[in-house]
Amino acid sequence: MLKPIRSEEDHAAALAAIDRLWGAAPGTEEGDMLDILVDLVEHYEDRHFPIPEAEPVEIIRAHMTQTGRTQADLGRLLGSAPRASEIMNRRRALTVDMIHKLHTAWGIPSECLIRPYHLAAA
Repeated sequence: MLKPIRSEEDHAAALAAIDRLWGAAPGTEEGDMLDILVDLVEHYEDRHFPIPEAEPVEIIRAHMTQTGRTQADLGRLLGSAPRASEIMNRRRALTVDMIHKLHTAWGIPSECLIRPYHLAAA
């Protein structure tokens, strides 16, 4: 019987059911049940285990790590090494032009870079 997920026990049971149903063909009764369970688990996890949005500097840092880029690469992209250092040390905010360059050249989604974030105290 399908019911809302209200507890950790319900959550564990739903995850076990998803494991059993994994690979069910879409459009079948099992496939439909899998879709519903995934939606229920996603809703429960969004409410009980929220993931904070990463700040733009952390997104840039993670992208650089994943792609093997360096702060020197960032400096070349943004026009100067000191500017890259200021950005990464939160002494300078990203500008629209910088966000555009990071999106165009490195493929970082601009919506991830326009979020407000705190700068270091001067």
